[in-house]
Amino acid sequence: MAPHAVIDDEGVPEPSTNGVEERHQGYRSLPVPEPCLSYWHRTTRAFPYLNENSDEEVPTSTKYLIIGSGLSGSFTAWSLVESGVPGSDIVILEAREAVSGASGRNAGHCRPDAFRGFSAYAKVHGAEQAKKIVENEKLVFEKLDAFVKEHRVPCDLNSTTTFDVCLTPEFAAYERESFEAYKAAGGDVSHVKFYEGEEARSRTKVKEAVAAYEWPAGSTHPAKLGQWLLTAVITKGVRLWTHCPATAVSKHLSSDMVGSPRWDIRTPRGAIAAETVVHCTNAYASYLLPRLSTFVTPNRAQAHSFIPTASLSGAKALDKTMSLRYSLRQFFSLIQRQGDGTVVFGVSRSNPEWSEETIHSTVTFDDTVYNHEIAATAAKAYQSLFVEAEPKQRRHGEGADHYWSGIIAMTPDSVPMIGAVDGKDGQWICAGFNGHGMARIWTCAPGLVKLMKGQPWSETGLPECFEYSNERLERNKNQELKSVW
Repeated sequence: MAPHAVIDDEGVPEPSTNGVEERHQGYRSLPVPEPCLSYWHRTTRAFPYLNENSDEEVPTSTKYLIIGSGLSGSFTAWSLVESGVPGSDIVILEAREAVSGASGRNAGHCRPDAFRGFSAYAKVHGAEQAKKIVENEKLVFEKLDAFVKEHRVPCDLNSTTTFDVCLTPEFAAYERESFEAYKAAGGDVSHVKFYEGEEARSRTKVKEAVAAYEWPAGSTHPAKLGQWLLTAVITKGVRLWTHCPATAVSKHLSSDMVGSPRWDIRTPRGAIAAETVVHCTNAYASYLLPRLSTFVTPNRAQAHSFIPTASLSGAKALDKTMSLRYSLRQFFSLIQRQGDGTVVFGVSRSNPEWSEETIHSTVTFDDTVYNHEIAATAAKAYQSLFVEAEPKQRRHGEGADHYWSGIIAMTPDSVPMIGAVDGKDGQWICAGFNGHGMARIWTCAPGLVKLMKGQPWSETGLPECFEYSNERLERNKNQELKSVW
């Protein structure tokens, strides 16, 4: 136990506000101050609610308190308002700037899994649930695409297709097995196209491609999407406090009356009493819910932006997204923005070529920095895969542009946590997205609101394995991390 540690209401020592404990003790932290800016943050500095109420005391009470202003929190607020809850009954707390977490730090994809994860999910959750997981992701993209078009959200949505590019014969064989297993289980693969050999190289423009699969997907400017949602709910009465972390949640002293506050939430700028608390804190969920400290692992992901040379400029620019895979654990992701042509290049969270120090450094809450070894790997792969001009041939302004990191939440069973928090009446959670939130939040947040309004799980349309429960935590207590990404 750390010196001067405070014991919370679950009998667990309060953690420090930064740093990481050993895995067997659990991981708990608030978001660290002063994170680096992502490409998306650098291009949205004029957002008027970026530092909303950053110096104001919090209100003394609210009916609904949402912790976290990312896509999970903002779309939960949107869904509550759409269900009939007055916006004035909702307060959102954010520890840093608005949309400063993983939602504003990802690689820009809304990329549903079409089949690849089926076998891995089936080993953990069974074939029926695995099929539901894949089907749900396809639905998420369809819903996001429809939402953005209906509301004319200016988030640079590119509704296109994506490639899974197999860069080795071994991974091509793995993909084929996954495809056939999903198809045999009754999975719909009618929207998936397959290419191999020269056709795969021609269609993807990747010279090392062995095979490729293509299906509908998209890319967005995620910070613009999150900021639009926040603007929309704020105009409907929702109140946002930024730079105001929730540091503790405890039982309200007089919570025996129906409709009265049940929880007191402590912040650096006062306490707020709430009837309902929603944890949309992803990798940071265990700070307020210590039982999750050995279930949720923070993992630092990294992305990079490049200004392309002639090989990917003008008519040669890519209009499709892709995942470039040497193996299940070694891969890169790519989008090329349609507006300015910037390439956003993401990197897998493990790589057999990296040093032990680099691999170990990814398990952290620190998003103030990026890893130089990972950046070098990304630059080398980008140069190799797309035959970019050599450094001495580039014009000033071409090549590497910006590197950044973000903290994602990994769970041992590879799926998010949605639903009521056992033993804490009035607390709910929508978190633990395993770096795949863009392919899940658009059904998870509305599904959670249905549960909050008293509807059964069957009405959410979500896979049953997503549901939060203490039994699920215990079942996976000693399991190793099983990310399928």
